[in-house]
Amino acid sequence: QVQLVEFGGGLVQAGDSLRLSCAASGRNYRNYVMGWFRQAPGKDREFVAGINWSDSGTLYADSVKGRFTISRENAKNTIYLQMNSLKPEDTAVYFCAAGNLMRSDSKLYGYWGQGTQVTVSS
Repeated sequence: QVQLVEFGGGLVQAGDSLRLSCAASGRNYRNYVMGWFRQAPGKDREFVAGINWSDSGTLYADSVKGRFTISRENAKNTIYLQMNSLKPEDTAVYFCAAGNLMRSDSKLYGYWGQGTQVTVSS
């Protein structure tokens, strides 16, 4: 079992920055790739970014490239999502997930956090 807990959501204005954190624990969590997903009201859950614990490989959705950065801090068992130049369309519940492959398909991720709300006002 892998446990994931997100922190850092909130209400910000367009153009602001926000950093989300995801603390991982449990059995063999470093064997999994980590991803951030988001889900806006009435929309499907969508992939945002992914990262490995073991190397510097990352993957981003086109909608966030150049604005969001995913990173990890192995000593703290934590991954981060630095979000800059936020837009109202970034408003969503953001989820941390652990999966077997770094892909955008949410079905490939078997462990999920509870989510944290990010609201960007215009």
